[in-house]
Amino acid sequence: MDIPNLFSVKDKIVLVTGGAKGIGLMISTGFVQNHAHVYISSRDASACASACTQLNALGKGRASYIPADFYNEAEITKVAEELRRREGKLHVLVNNSGSNWGESYDTYPSKAWDRVLNLNLKRVFQLTQAVTPLLEAGATEGDPARVINIGSIDGLRVPSLETFAYSASKAGLHHLSRVLASHLGPRGITSNTLACGPFESKMMKATLEKFREVIEGGVPLGRIGSPEDVAGSCIWLASRAGAWVNGATIALDGGSVVHAKL
Repeated sequence: MDIPNLFSVKDKIVLVTGGAKGIGLMISTGFVQNHAHVYISSRDASACASACTQLNALGKGRASYIPADFYNEAEITKVAEELRRREGKLHVLVNNSGSNWGESYDTYPSKAWDRVLNLNLKRVFQLTQAVTPLLEAGATEGDPARVINIGSIDGLRVPSLETFAYSASKAGLHHLSRVLASHLGPRGITSNTLACGPFESKMMKATLEKFREVIEGGVPLGRIGSPEDVAGSCIWLASRAGAWVNGATIALDGGSVVHAKL
């Protein structure tokens, strides 16, 4: 068995939402380092440009960007049309963009639900729907196109932090991914979720600064996730090695979700 080809993503066209920072940049970097062409899309155009400069300096794959504010529903169509114009197909969609809102239960506002569920759940469906013809065009026999959804272990467990909309949105995303796997499989597209534990990211920055030792103490492997962990998992799912994985929710958390506290 040819291991390098089994895990190859060379020349695959990959769209990573929120791919300029945090976990998204880790994923983008992994694909570019392995000779894929990555499109980064987020609302921070300057961060997208900076990330692409950094990634293209690696001299391996390529990085391009399509700025888009996914809080704005019209931007979904813009991204899909721009990808169609530039490439005409897509091999991998990584739905990584996400939002969080932490606030006391007694004051948790309605607008938190609207903001978090729109971005973390509704827009994932809408973007996947919009680029499905491109994914169908990128699929081949034995090598389907891939949808990789970045979920959270907070959608599998009950977190201690008061992030009600976030946890609900990620639990919804995990099940949406399974529903998509059933509907898109016959169209040559797989759908899987990585339920991520703690990684260095903008969303986790303040929490890690306050509670890093506690968080690492709750992980059986004794550390938070590294760029190699999340990028490697995405590359596996996007390569021939992951071609028969469909409808899975994979806890990428060092075992914290199964770690007994007592």
